Amino acid sequence: MQTFKDGDETAQGDSGQGLPTAARVPVIMQVLPALVTGGVERGAVDVAAAIAKAGWRAVVVSEGGPMVRELERAGATHVTLPVASKNPLTMHRNVERLAAVIRDTGADIVHARSRAPAWSARAAARRMRVPFMTTFHGTYNAGNPLKRYYNSIMAKGQRVIAISEFIARHVERVYHTAPSLIRIIHRGIDIAKFDPARVSVERQVKLAGDWRLPDGLPVVMLPGRLTRWKGQGLLIDAMARLGRKDVVLLLVGSDQGRSAYRAEIERRVRAHGLEGIARIVDHCQDMPAAYMLADVVVSASTDPEAFGRVVAEAQAMGRPVVAPAHGAAPEILIEGETGWTFRPGSVDGLAEAIGKALALQGEARKSLAQLAIDHVRANFTREGMCHATLDVYEELLREANPGVWG
Repeated sequence: MQTFKDGDETAQGDSGQGLPTAARVPVIMQVLPALVTGGVERGAVDVAAAIAKAGWRAVVVSEGGPMVRELERAGATHVTLPVASKNPLTMHRNVERLAAVIRDTGADIVHARSRAPAWSARAAARRMRVPFMTTFHGTYNAGNPLKRYYNSIMAKGQRVIAISEFIARHVERVYHTAPSLIRIIHRGIDIAKFDPARVSVERQVKLAGDWRLPDGLPVVMLPGRLTRWKGQGLLIDAMARLGRKDVVLLLVGSDQGRSAYRAEIERRVRAHGLEGIARIVDHCQDMPAAYMLADVVVSASTDPEAFGRVVAEAQAMGRPVVAPAHGAAPEILIEGETGWTFRPGSVDGLAEAIGKALALQGEARKSLAQLAIDHVRANFTREGMCHATLDVYEELLREANPGVWG
């Protein structure tokens, strides 16, 4: 990443190459529905903080939410507009509103992170003659031609960031985006937070006490909200097939009002006679400590994950991971070295992989832990994600106005 600064004849970047100085710093405008919670929001805030840290100006447009305060503390500017709306009339009006923000802030790039605001943002960017780019965060449901057309806006950027190789291939195949326009930037995790050396024994003991975990039994953990596609039912079936009662099965995640599905999972546990080993706990506020309590972390999603945050976080904590061989999981773990994949939906395959992970002992477990930690720190950090994203901004700046940005 290069760094543009006011007042210098050149600005020096990591490569040591000089860049012609602009009359002002770059202004990057991100657009997303709201700043409540989730991977899209987390990525927008992290990148905005990196923009500000680089000495540029970060502008984020959304309907607001609890993360606005964090955004502003990082040095970014938030503009509140009704960009979450899918109402065609509101979306049309948002074109003028966003064009005004581009004009008033002097935005040099518009970066959309979600479909409804992207339609308005692209039109506004075209009107104001500034580059438009997107981040493609998921496969999106495309059950009919109209829905596919609606989704297609996320593939129409002058650059399209794909959050995994899996998503990049999806964008190429489904939306026929030229590979030359796609930049693969994996989601990054906070390795200062997900660091086993920073999780005290006291935090682990407190959480184990809150969850009333028995001493000495290995823990198989699936973190994820209680929803069918996350595969809790598949994992329960696999644990029954494994046939071990000397373990604890821990489902960590809120049902978010899906009480019927929670009841279904509880019935499934009883039907398999696993009441003695399985338990559901609600959303956890201290996931690093939760991972430290686990001997195996499972992702059992029946639909392909666009990235798979759990797979990366668990490895960052030195835990062996079991995940389905679809979506981005195979590109995040190292097969047979930091974890194991199984055929999606296969009860036998999942049971076999969990058995391999539970069999790890002594030096083999320690070696896996260190390799997993090193792997994540080399490939899936928040800093790496932000650095690569700013590199894409610089590409567009130079492309749009090489006489200014060099």
